[in-house]
Amino acid sequence: MSNTAIALLGFTSWTLLLASTIAMMRGFLSMKGDHALNSYSPDGADVSAFSNRLCRAHANCLENLPLFAVIGLYALITQQTSALDSLALVLLAARIGQSTIHLISTSVVAVMLRASFFSVQLGLMAWFIFNLI
Repeated sequence: MSNTAIALLGFTSWTLLLASTIAMMRGFLSMKGDHALNSYSPDGADVSAFSNRLCRAHANCLENLPLFAVIGLYALITQQTSALDSLALVLLAARIGQSTIHLISTSVVAVMLRASFFSVQLGLMAWFIFNLI
């Protein structure tokens, strides 16, 4: 399996893990009677600061997964994964790093680190497109 395929599956798995964590958290709170199942705010702010960060980290994955999916699938379909393979796992690591920092803190330093990881992802996706053209 190419690094491009691993990164695509990794990005998707990470997004699924975040979504599952939201679902488990909300399910637990609802079963405990702390929150009605049909009354959660989409941003998670009505549960806790962590829940809000978790929902935002998940939403950010959902916003960026399609971009990488199109690039990665194009490379796989056209058999050009060599254009991505050397840096595809770096993109995945940057995504996981950005989300993890988002979950941990909202300090100025953390936000700067998140922005750095996000910039790496955007730069790599632009580089991938350039190499595929």
